[in-house]
Amino acid sequence: MKYKAFYKLSYGLYIIASEFEGKKAGYIGNTAFQVTSSPSQIAISCHKKNATAEFILKSKTFSLSVLKKESDTSIIGEFGFMSSKDTDKFRNVETITAISGTPIVLSSSVAWFDCKVVNSIDVGSHILIIGEVLDSDVLSGDEPLTYDYYREKYKMLAPKNAPTYVEKEKLDNETVTKPEVKSESAAEVESKSELSTYTCSICGFQYNPEEGDPALGIPPGTPFEDLPEDYKCPICNAGKDYFTKN
Repeated sequence: MKYKAFYKLSYGLYIIASEFEGKKAGYIGNTAFQVTSSPSQIAISCHKKNATAEFILKSKTFSLSVLKKESDTSIIGEFGFMSSKDTDKFRNVETITAISGTPIVLSSSVAWFDCKVVNSIDVGSHILIIGEVLDSDVLSGDEPLTYDYYREKYKMLAPKNAPTYVEKEKLDNETVTKPEVKSESAAEVESKSELSTYTCSICGFQYNPEEGDPALGIPPGTPFEDLPEDYKCPICNAGKDYFTKN
């Protein structure tokens, strides 16, 4: 089996949220799709160990916010790599409520859906939850974030609770034919080799010195060794000690 074949399936990235007895929970999901048009229904896949899964099944409601292409990485870090049991993920985001009363995240979103649960199916590690759309809105005309763009830009691996998770070792053992590119001069190759990329061992984010980190004021061409000692991973907030050279 070629695990990288799964990368050819198309996904978006979404914030899925719910609330039960005054407590909120939410996570980054990449599996959400419309399953019927009349009535309008959306299916999501949620890991059984996610706190949000429990909240959704008890409250019978959930919201789905479609993230924009250039989303705030801190939102992806908190909702994607932290637990709602330990962190108030909603403290720094703008939310509203609609018909169901469940929180809807507006920050970094282009559209949202407010849903009531009409069915759930145990599919192993995850629960397939189907919700009828009670209300929805479009927030902007920005392009939505796709999982392919997210993975290529940040060189990220899926979190362990994601339905698309594959162990890194299995991926490393596979080869994929790449399109031909123009050969580089020896000087260009040598110049690039001096600027090594570093990978966060927590979330898989790769720091590329050729790109730097403009959002944090780090210009392109800045080697990892020259980053401030208090530099943090823009996705999961891990310190420099958690990065390894590629």
